[in-house]
Amino acid sequence: QVQLVESGGGFVQPGGSLRLSCAASGTIFTINTMAWYRQAPGKQRESVAAITSGGSTNYADSVKGRFTISRDNAKNMVYLQMNSLKAEDTAVYYCNFIQYGRRSWGQGTQVTVSS
Repeated sequence: QVQLVESGGGFVQPGGSLRLSCAASGTIFTINTMAWYRQAPGKQRESVAAITSGGSTNYADSVKGRFTISRDNAKNMVYLQMNSLKAEDTAVYYCNFIQYGRRSWGQGTQVTVSS
């Protein structure tokens, strides 16, 4: 069982930046993947970025070049640096943890991009 707590969401103007954080606790194995998903009003939940315990990353085309995912294995934390934010980035962002076929989810943090 893994518990996840997100933080760092908020209100930002278009073109601005935010840094999201997710702290994982519980039964953490060596090999795992941490990821960020988001869900906007009226839209399906979509994957944003993922990073393995080995450091390999993957990004959705919509955020590639603007967002950067990173992790601190010693602290069991994952981060999402979001730059050049657009109105369409507005959504609830969720931290996701995957290990041995099991997924854990955080409660989400709201990101609102508006002028």
